[in-house]
Amino acid sequence: MVTAEVDSGSMHEHVVVRRGTRSGLPIIVAVHSTALGQAIGGCRLAHYPHWRDGLTDALRLSAAMSDKCALAGLPNGGGKTVVALPPGRTPDGATRRAVLHDVGDVIADLAGAYATGPDVGTGPDDMVTIAERTPYAFCRPVDAGGSGDSSAHTAVGVLAALRALCAERFGSADLSARSFAVLGLGRVGGHLLRMLAGTGATLVAGDLDDSRRPLADAAGAAWVSPQDCLTADVDVLVPAALGGVLTVDSVPKLRCAAIAGPANNQLDAPATADLLHQRSILWAPDIVVSAGGIIHATAVELHGETSEQAAVRVRGIADTLTGVLRTARATGSTPAAAARFRACQRIRDGHR
Repeated sequence: MVTAEVDSGSMHEHVVVRRGTRSGLPIIVAVHSTALGQAIGGCRLAHYPHWRDGLTDALRLSAAMSDKCALAGLPNGGGKTVVALPPGRTPDGATRRAVLHDVGDVIADLAGAYATGPDVGTGPDDMVTIAERTPYAFCRPVDAGGSGDSSAHTAVGVLAALRALCAERFGSADLSARSFAVLGLGRVGGHLLRMLAGTGATLVAGDLDDSRRPLADAAGAAWVSPQDCLTADVDVLVPAALGGVLTVDSVPKLRCAAIAGPANNQLDAPATADLLHQRSILWAPDIVVSAGGIIHATAVELHGETSEQAAVRVRGIADTLTGVLRTARATGSTPAAAARFRACQRIRDGHR
């Protein structure tokens, strides 16, 4: 077992790397900040070339989670769990249960400083298994006392963000006159595509998984390859799969006027925000756009609000994004810089 306190310059409060006693797999929990309250963040089961790559991911994602919580107005800081799976090994059955119990034990040892929810590779049912070892797991199924799958709430937040983005970029929040390219039709992307179809918008969709084409057909969306979806000639690109799609190579090929979607970590590097700005492509920071699921789940499960109260908070993403975009316009900065400034300001105020 390795337990490391990270120095203050790194901005992380606590990082634990432990070999699971049951699974033998590296369990990584990074607590970035508790300045605003208990740290929260998803549990990711993903393949990495080396466990240290998983650690790098956990540190990056937990820091982004602190900003997401701050911008969403949540009384929480950021954290992340990563189980670094070696290439070619995907646990299932009893092995998966062992991994999740190992995760629960590590979280339990943090004595409430951090709570986890679903992420890449995990879902609501997995939170029930983790909760057998610690109470600090949320987004459990409704019949298990939780708030259920958060993907629909994330999609509602994205739709609110798209209205705010279009109002800023095109002068109207009416989506029926706009065209969208939805890249990725997983749980959130599928919900969002159906919602956009309901607005009367013109749609293009793409996914690596061809079995998701019926979702596009049902929504009246033109089905294209992921690459063609990324570079489609549309008003708004909606990244809804894994991150890293906006790069120094891809940005020059984009033909959209604006970008907003639920995919986390869309920029391959912070400097890519400047490339988008130089091309006059308005990018809505993903830490604002994708917050709907976590806002709803934490409001209901951790803070005792009703689902209706939580829904109001989710729709408030539109106001948050509007504020960020107006600040960026007024200061001549990128939306990324404006969002980061607002998040840092709230986290700093939380220390006072």
